[in-house]
Amino acid sequence: MQAEDIKQEIRRLLAERNAVLLAHNYMRDEVQEIADITGDSLGLSQEAAKTNAEVIVFCGVHFMAESASILSPGKTVLLPRLDAGCPMADMVTVEGLLELKAKHPGVPVVTYVNSSAAVKAVSDICCTSANAVKVVNSLPDREVIFVPDRNLGQFVAKQSDKTFHYWDGYCPTHERLKADVVARLKEQHPDALFVCHPECNPSVVALADHACSTSGMYDFCRRSPAKRFIIGTEAGILYRLRQENPDKEFILASPALVCPNMKLTSLEDILEALTTMAPVVKVPEEIRVPAKRALDRMIAIPRD
Repeated sequence: MQAEDIKQEIRRLLAERNAVLLAHNYMRDEVQEIADITGDSLGLSQEAAKTNAEVIVFCGVHFMAESASILSPGKTVLLPRLDAGCPMADMVTVEGLLELKAKHPGVPVVTYVNSSAAVKAVSDICCTSANAVKVVNSLPDREVIFVPDRNLGQFVAKQSDKTFHYWDGYCPTHERLKADVVARLKEQHPDALFVCHPECNPSVVALADHACSTSGMYDFCRRSPAKRFIIGTEAGILYRLRQENPDKEFILASPALVCPNMKLTSLEDILEALTTMAPVVKVPEEIRVPAKRALDRMIAIPRD
């Protein structure tokens, strides 16, 4: 089948199955193009929960499909590529986190949503890259355990007076971006603003004109009067940035900013998932309930 034929068949099956197609901002261009909703990982799950769809097709990685299952237990969640994982999420285990909690009794665990449902279930509250500072500062405690991303944790710590105990995890894709590469690009393009994700190394974040989540990048670049941007996050974000800002130039900070897991899902995989109604991701109730509690605590924090 040709690509256009596959897209048409996907749309037909989505309607037939009463399904909604979600695509993370880092997905392949052609996957984002046909998605019903594109966005950040947790935001996608929240939006899907609001729909009347009976089936959620999540084009992302495994922990994202788990979040969809946590928030929509009555819906069928399909992950077209079951092998699409997240190395950072895999760096923290329930056993390891329980050991860290035992070393710091009574200290709340703030867990980044880029983590497994099982890890969320033994955490006190979750956070996203967009609200991590607000979540941490909302807690009355003087200390926090922050997992799994040490880089995001250090970004938050600079905006908090709390004592942090970090899990030594990181995103391999963002970690590949080096400060000297960014510094050279800034010299070559003095009119460009450097925007990066706080999952980048602190030495890279220190060079940023703005550090934020992927959704924050869309807003910042759309509103900024600047005409050129150096982008320090996964390459998939360029698709929508260029769609929304045809008069602006976007320069990927490094060709190394490609996540192999985020690029696994193809149109053929989506078609196969809708045809076979598999693979299904379902979080067991004994994990889903406490994991949802940690997410709900985050969601309950008042917005500005």
